[in-house]
Amino acid sequence: MGYIKRAISEILKRRVNTSKCTLVVGARQVGKSTLIRHEFPEYNRTNFDDRLTRMQAKEEPKLFFLNNPCPLFIDEVQKEGTVLEEIKQKVDETDVRGQFILSGSQKLELMKGVSESLAGRVSVCELCGLSLREIHRIDFNKHFVPTDDYIIEREKELQGYNNIWDIIHKGSYPELYDIERDWQDFYSSYVSTYLERDINELILADSITFTKFLIAVAARTGEMLNCANIASEIGVSEPTIKKWISVLERTGIVFLLQPYCASALNRAIKTPKLYFRDTGLACYLTKWLTPDALKNSAVAGNMFETFIVSEILKSYANEGEDYHFNIFYYRGKDKNVSNENEIDLIIEENGTLYPIEIKMSGNPKANMGATNPVLDKLTDKKRGMGVILCLVDKKTYLRENLIALPISYI
Repeated sequence: MGYIKRAISEILKRRVNTSKCTLVVGARQVGKSTLIRHEFPEYNRTNFDDRLTRMQAKEEPKLFFLNNPCPLFIDEVQKEGTVLEEIKQKVDETDVRGQFILSGSQKLELMKGVSESLAGRVSVCELCGLSLREIHRIDFNKHFVPTDDYIIEREKELQGYNNIWDIIHKGSYPELYDIERDWQDFYSSYVSTYLERDINELILADSITFTKFLIAVAARTGEMLNCANIASEIGVSEPTIKKWISVLERTGIVFLLQPYCASALNRAIKTPKLYFRDTGLACYLTKWLTPDALKNSAVAGNMFETFIVSEILKSYANEGEDYHFNIFYYRGKDKNVSNENEIDLIIEENGTLYPIEIKMSGNPKANMGATNPVLDKLTDKKRGMGVILCLVDKKTYLRENLIALPISYI
């Protein structure tokens, strides 16, 4: 298929042109180096995966920058964070923009160094795996929010997705779409080369325990995080599991969806939900080896939900937006109701809350949005259009304030 142009390309170019230093974060193998090589061919490049390069940057920084002049792209910069102080001095000596592009796969460790050394001097972009829009070469690049304006704009470039389970199973790593790469071979190499090398060196567990941990977490994608349950299954302490989950989140392997906990919703559960960022990796770890087997499995609903949540996060990241303060979920036990009620996603924008249900169904019902009125308790917020994202063929109004949308609207 060849190189797929990334949706974030134009945003990244603008950030580079207006910032002295630009940082691109994202999990291993999502295409950070490839993106920068294609969009910024004039930049000198160096990679801190190389031990000798790291050593020179640490021990002889002036010589390092003589050998690697600006404009400069440094890949995996978090592996030698001491260079950030030298970069700070260089960008402070001039008003020239776009001197440095940095990339890294360990978000919080890297951001700690950036916040200490490059505060106010760096623009941060997140690169995710390929989105459905990118795979199908759709140019539309607005984050998903079910307003009338969004729906009208999205319909101008709407395209049906007939192979959705193939893509859910395949995952979103660009190499799987670039060449005819064997699926099992790719993910086997990914786990042994990147996860066990990069992440396990942060976790410091033996390989068997680490693999059991990854499998246990993958089996729980789309569920509320229960560290005690995982700890019991793999035989380590609950605080250890919390630490390891944090490492997976920092390295872009999982995403923790936080609950919407406004004071008016005093019965809301305050435990985050856990989602794998790549459904292909989750399928590999849990041994769903074909799309058909996955589609007809007991975990199909959770994997479908994981995929849709990931696509919505990508729509924000590809527009250069931070989704952490915009996307939540709700689960609570309201008065006079025996069962817990849940809203899969709540998107907050401009004081309006948009309740989203994700259903692996081609026959949506109005009662799927029955929990939405709980948001009316929030007097300082407005409840917007409710949405059922599902496998329906076309946009269908179920109520005046509830609409079923095909996933092609994301």
